[in-house]
Amino acid sequence: MEQEEIWGIDAARGYDTPGTGMFAPEVLEPTVGRLAELAGDGKALEFAIGTGRVAVPLAERGVPVTGIELSAAMIDQLRTKVDEATIPVIVGDMATAVAPGEYTLVYLVYNTISNLLTQAEQVACFRNAARHLTPGGRFVIELWVPELRKLPPGQQATVWHCEPGYIGLDTYDVLRQHVVSHHFRFDDSKKARLFRSPHRYVWPTELDLMGQLAGFELETRHADWSGADFTAESRSHVSVYRLPQDH
Repeated sequence: MEQEEIWGIDAARGYDTPGTGMFAPEVLEPTVGRLAELAGDGKALEFAIGTGRVAVPLAERGVPVTGIELSAAMIDQLRTKVDEATIPVIVGDMATAVAPGEYTLVYLVYNTISNLLTQAEQVACFRNAARHLTPGGRFVIELWVPELRKLPPGQQATVWHCEPGYIGLDTYDVLRQHVVSHHFRFDDSKKARLFRSPHRYVWPTELDLMGQLAGFELETRHADWSGADFTAESRSHVSVYRLPQDH
């Protein structure tokens, strides 16, 4: 499926979960706080802005935010919260679309770079970030660490989350570095709802090389937005790449 089809009307309507999950205060507040710190007195550009989960509270902190988004349905959902004057959005692919102006911060959260399904597209995304940044500007990526250690020989799937009413599992194609995330939600009606999304998983070292190809240097890497140490057991990371001042 094309990304526009995956992130259509149904996905947009069900994406926001105010106060819980990705929208829980303990998730959002450290994210927004760290991004505001990195933006400083400049402007921020969010690739794949979606429904504004991060952009809206970041703008409320006084950071001017612009977005790039491929899905018209997700933009429509964002527009129920803020207008175009508050958070302008350019419709397009985050690997190629161009937003007007220059920014001190470009950010890409919650594993979204993996929605680009080829290495070439992911490298292009880094280069697009560099294109928008002022010298010394930063590109921030939040991404999960591939859990291939949980995948014994001959097995293609791992269950990564299980709770009442929900099961999340991933199926892997290790030859292409592809994974499909399957989200099953169910209730007492005995009927389940399934949402699936394809991804290309990326190792941190491969991500660093993409950054180098676009002219970035890795500045910091932590296990979360609060600055916890990144270790061999970390399941995700927040990586901050910076352009040289003489870029």
